[in-house]
Amino acid sequence: MEIEEQIKHALVELRKTEESKRKFDQTADLIINLQKFDSKKNQISIFVQVPWKVKDKKICGFFETEHSKVETITPGEFKNYSDKKSLKNLVNKFDFFIAQASVMPKVATVFGRVLGPAGKMPSPQLGILMDVNDKTIEEIKKKINNNVKIRVKEASIKLAIGKQSMKDEEIIENVMTVYNAVMKDLPKGKENIKNVEIKFTMTKPQKIKIR
Repeated sequence: MEIEEQIKHALVELRKTEESKRKFDQTADLIINLQKFDSKKNQISIFVQVPWKVKDKKICGFFETEHSKVETITPGEFKNYSDKKSLKNLVNKFDFFIAQASVMPKVATVFGRVLGPAGKMPSPQLGILMDVNDKTIEEIKKKINNNVKIRVKEASIKLAIGKQSMKDEEIIENVMTVYNAVMKDLPKGKENIKNVEIKFTMTKPQKIKIR
């Protein structure tokens, strides 16, 4: 059975379960279990643009001046984040950080020690702006909301791929986009993938065989 067919079948099964009848919009999670893969030797950190928005991410901008389109921290406010507790709270409060290129050196100095390990440092791939205006902020917000960041630290990748309220076809498209991107980045491609699982927040996972 093709992977897409298996995912469709898995979603039908998940939607039948008692756990899927909860009163909130559960997250659809994708789990890719790896094999013959050394996460220490092979550092994988990629952004994948998915066709359907997974969720509205909470975004913070490090800019020279305040902006109405996004919560902003200006260089004058950097001194408010001199202790570990305030830095930790900041990292936990936001999903994503963006920065104006001109303030990036200061951002690295003040926030690098917490944003770096958390994988939330503004990056040239998706997060550093030369010009800061309403148009560029709206564009980058849209990109971020349709992006999934994948960092492989262990033999299993788990990430949110959609919401229960989405159509099956939309979840399937997102899953396949991420699956193909991961497969392309793995040293041995499909050989490094043991199996794939899909679940909602409260349900048990449904296994998908890939060979």
